[in-house]
Amino acid sequence: MSETLFTKIIEREIPADIVYEDEQCLAFRDINPKAPMHILVIPKKVIPKLVDAVPEDDALLGHLMIVAAQVASDQGYSDAFRLVVNNGAAVGQSVFHLHLHILGGRDFMWPPG
Repeated sequence: MSETLFTKIIEREIPADIVYEDEQCLAFRDINPKAPMHILVIPKKVIPKLVDAVPEDDALLGHLMIVAAQVASDQGYSDAFRLVVNNGAAVGQSVFHLHLHILGGRDFMWPPG
């Protein structure tokens, strides 16, 4: 497994406020939240960026989306949340381990960014 901040969280080398875990992924509260609910969903398989996913990852990617919706619902935001995936440093990705941001609890603008 490639060493990233998120692999250290998966391996429990770094503490995190984990709200969900299964065999394929982990969800935890962001340490620098941008909304009242800001939770990251990460695969346990290291995929640095979305563009690095391969066709064999399609079930895993779908699973991450389903988990994100379930986590948002569990947190009381089933009717209003945003999912964000950054792909590359130029758009804000700072940890190169694919992750979905689940954001909720405040108004969001469109277009984002």
